[in-house]
Amino acid sequence: MIEVLQAAREVQDFLEQREWSFAFIGGIAVNRWGRARMTNDVDLCLFTDFGDEASFIDPLLENFIPRRADTKEFALLNRVVLLATKKKFGVDISLGAFDFERSAILRSSSFRFPEEVELLTVSAEDLVVFKAFAGRPQDWFDVEGIFNRQLTSLDMNLIRQELAPLCDLKESPETLDQLERLWHLCQDQDA
Repeated sequence: MIEVLQAAREVQDFLEQREWSFAFIGGIAVNRWGRARMTNDVDLCLFTDFGDEASFIDPLLENFIPRRADTKEFALLNRVVLLATKKKFGVDISLGAFDFERSAILRSSSFRFPEEVELLTVSAEDLVVFKAFAGRPQDWFDVEGIFNRQLTSLDMNLIRQELAPLCDLKESPETLDQLERLWHLCQDQDA
């Protein structure tokens, strides 16, 4: 895990030097708020807004290793820059532009991991929103781990408030239903 944290620190240093707004959202943040788990890559959200993405992508491509021949084109189309560090750790940078992403980054905070690496991660609530919105099986497993570990401290009203418009945009109201079922299941198990 130390190698992944060091890779994340390398990316964070690069972004901080440019005073870009970002926060880690993937397995690194899950290790802070949920179940400890192994992760082989670094996932983060970089706020670019809409329209000027290339001014962020180009410097990233100059300083990190592209993982695709068409990395820039892929990033402009899919809003994800797929890179690697010099030590070959994968880095997935989501290009944020929605109000939720801006707010999540503003609510983020530094956390010192046991390996003495301090990283900026999203809040537990925002991580739940990112994970529920992505909706893959691993994401729901991560949400359950966050619920179990942060059960008494989570602001579920904030989670619902942030996730609902994203589900409307994605036309996936079932995501909110699944979130509520999992929340109540974790509460029942804790009782």
